[in-house]
This record gives sequence, C-alpha cells and structure tokens, in this order.
Amino acid sequence: MDMKLLAWGLRRKPGRVPRLWLFTDDRRLPDPRASVRRLPRGRAGVVLRHDDDPNRATLGRELARICRQRRLLLVVAGDVRLAAALKAGVHLRAGRWPNPSRIPIRSGAVVTSSAHSIPDLLRARRAGADLVFLSPAFPTASHAGAAALGPLRWAAMARFAAPPSYVAALGGVDGGSVKRLPARFCAAVGAIGALS
Repeated sequence: MDMKLLAWGLRRKPGRVPRLWLFTDDRRLPDPRASVRRLPRGRAGVVLRHDDDPNRATLGRELARICRQRRLLLVVAGDVRLAAALKAGVHLRAGRWPNPSRIPIRSGAVVTSSAHSIPDLLRARRAGADLVFLSPAFPTASHAGAAALGPLRWAAMARFAAPPSYVAALGGVDGGSVKRLPARFCAAVGAIGALS
C-alpha cells in the first residue's frame, strides 16, 4: 500500500463518500480480500468489478462482509441486482445505469460512476452519481498504451464537472501523481496497485 497516497486520503475529515477507493480487477488483483482488509477502517470504499469472474457473486458476498466489519463502502460495477443483494451501492459505467435499472437499491446507497469525457461527466451527474472517477488521469497498467488525460486536461475536465466534491481521479494515481492534480478539484482517488 502506498503510504503517501494513504496519508493524502486521510488528511481531511471523513465525509459521506470516502476519499480512497480500491478498485478490484480480476487480472491485476485476482483476490482483493487481503487488500480490502488493509484499507483504513471507516475511511475507504471498494468498487467491485471482477466482471469476468464466474465467482463474482461469491466474492461480492465475502467483500460485503469484510466491508461491513471494517465500515467500508462497497459499490458494485454494472450490476444493480448484485448490488441490491449485497446491500451495496452501484458503480455506473460512463454515467449509464445498467439493465435492469428498476431494481431498487438501498436508500442512501452511494452511486459512483466512471467518466472518460465531458459527456460522461454530464451523464453521470444526471444519473445521480455521488462521485465520478475521471480517468485515466495518468498512464496506467490497466490500460497499457492508452492515452492519459494528464494533470492539465484532467483538471480542466474536473473544473467543468462542478461541484468540486464530485470528481475523483483514477488511472495511474499514487502518492506522487496525486500531488500533480489540483486539490480543489480532486475530491477522491481510485487505485488498484497503490491501495493493494
């Protein structure tokens, strides 16, 4: 775990939506349980992706149990049904609710979203996202060779999104790179390697 990133995340008083988010990844972090257990109690969130894992529901149940024990938030990417079963929030992709989106999620559940463009940011806002992960902020192993936004473009897009407590950085974020993003626009961060 990147201790500089951890210190950045814990610097401010905790709010409804944490500043540190671990993204699970079936390729880069096949078994995220130990990493979730190491997250700071009551101060982090977990985005369950593991989209291609045939045991995703079982892993989700185990992560939900760990998150309850450690007072961490859990959101499920792209699966409202699983999110409802786990009493978790939902992570939208590019601001789009997955089908079927009429399954009720728990009242007060956190909704997060990914975004890679201004239209994604606007769609996420209309969809009711509490936090939007704007990515890739920096070059990342998750999308090797993909163009990164870089700090200037990331900041310009985050500024457009408003309110400032709304945008998180994802992609190549660690204790060093997060300092290259303007603090007034970067409400939170998501990571795999830096938080595992």
